[in-house]
This record gives sequence, structure tokens and C-alpha cells, in this order.
Amino acid sequence: SVDDVESHQGWIKDINETQNTTVNFPIIADQDRKVSELYGFIHPNASETLTVRSLVIIDPNKKVRLIITYPASTGRNFHEILRVIDSLQLTDHHKVATPANWQQGEDVVIVPSLKDEAEIAQRFPKGYKAVTPYLRLTPQPEQR
Repeated sequence: SVDDVESHQGWIKDINETQNTTVNFPIIADQDRKVSELYGFIHPNASETLTVRSLVIIDPNKKVRLIITYPASTGRNFHEILRVIDSLQLTDHHKVATPANWQQGEDVVIVPSLKDEAEIAQRFPKGYKAVTPYLRLTPQPEQR
């Protein structure tokens, strides 16, 4: 956010109270807008007082996995953010991809690069349905 740390603390307090939650993730106070401008997180026609609406998910290996930028007039979709985190965690541990609009517990796609039938049978004991040779759906593997 382009606000100062004190503003963040008040903002977090308001979110916790009004949304019955606890914000427990880091927020960058970018009052001088150096980070926001460096990464292009501010729309060129935006007011200097508007909050930056970009979300960046960085994994434990410090790799950027997702960047979503919303217009200042549009609230962020936290269900989508949680869906993406679920997908990233699942696909990091299994050779699968998640289809559009996938939700936790739904079928997933076996990655096309996995071709060995014995390995597929071992990795996905519940079997799979081949829609096309490269689109094979299988029940979601268990999360580790």
C-alpha cells in the first residue's frame, strides 16, 4: 500500500473488526511509492492517494507465483486468492494442473508431460478419464 505504517495498523484493525478475521500476512508500507512505481503497480491515471491494488504471491523460495492487479474501484476477490493458493500448494506436490474455476476437492488435470502409464497408475490410483489424449481428469490427490 502507498500508505504509511500507522495507516496500515488502523486499516488492519478495521478489517479485523468489520470482517471478523485476523490479517496475518505482511503488507508493504510504500509511502514514497518507490516499490509501487518500480513494479508498475500504479495505474498512470490513478490519484496519488489511491491504494495500490496489486497482489503478489511469493513462494518460500522467493519466486513470484502470482500477480493480480485490480482497478482501485474493484475490491479483491479473496475466494479467488485462496483458490489460487490451494492450487499452487496442490500442484507443487503432484503432477497435476487445476482447470479454470477449479475448487478444492474437484477433479484435476494430469499434466500432459506425464505419459508413462505405470507412473500414472502409481500416482493416481483412483484412475483417470481421458477427455483427449492430453486432457486427462483424475480425482484430486490428497494434500500433503
